[in-house]
Amino acid sequence: MTSTRVRAVRLGPRSLAALALVSSVGVAAFGWPFLAPPTAQLNAHAQDAPWLFAGLLLLLVAVVAATISESDLGPKAVAMLGVLAATGAALRPIGAGTAGIEPMFFLMVLSGRVLGPGFGFALGSVTMFASALLTGGVGPWLPFQMLSMGWFTMGAGLLPGPVRLRGRGEVLMLAAYGFLAAFAYGTIMNLAGWPFLGAAASNISFDPQAAVPANLARFVAYCLATSLGWDLGRAVCTVLLTVFLGPAVLRALRRATRRAAFETPVTFDGPGA
Repeated sequence: MTSTRVRAVRLGPRSLAALALVSSVGVAAFGWPFLAPPTAQLNAHAQDAPWLFAGLLLLLVAVVAATISESDLGPKAVAMLGVLAATGAALRPIGAGTAGIEPMFFLMVLSGRVLGPGFGFALGSVTMFASALLTGGVGPWLPFQMLSMGWFTMGAGLLPGPVRLRGRGEVLMLAAYGFLAAFAYGTIMNLAGWPFLGAAASNISFDPQAAVPANLARFVAYCLATSLGWDLGRAVCTVLLTVFLGPAVLRALRRATRRAAFETPVTFDGPGA
């Protein structure tokens, strides 16, 4: 018998267009220090730009979530989203402040793998928002975290072999993705905070007057000096949890997905049925 993949959310043209829009703006929001020439007006407001982009990203992520919910996010998928987001938010504070140990990341990888990219983007964004409320981590960095985690979880849903690849091969693929994505997430989030340092802070901060190669060297030095150890801890934690707990969690998620029967509409019997 050939199995088929059940998606909690099927992305339609509107959802894909909204995702493409927010991702394009997100690339500009994260990468503007390298995209804007030194003479650009944006560099004259280097300290204000992250705040402006944060507000814009928050609105766009909300638009994407609304578009996905309008397209095909039924009550069963909403319930699953709420359970997984609450679980991820509860996992995030565990080990917070200790060498980057963040168990939430491995759950996002496995959930995105089982439930697909559309659900994955919504789950990553909502989980990060909920965890920020839980831990008091609300600030201009939150929209960047929501978008980055949405990308992170959506990427797991785009990995190859969603139907046929099972067992050890799948776990190793997810572990490798989690390892690389953990570093990518840390690097992307460094881009969101790096311009806040100001050119006078140190020789590794963003300099609006410097050329792209000089700022790139500063950014690499900034990553090595401030977040390499934390990102490594997050990556190793994600790999270990995926390898040891991944098979059981994948089976549980797939069992819950089959029982939920997302693609079967909810019906209610009348009083005389």
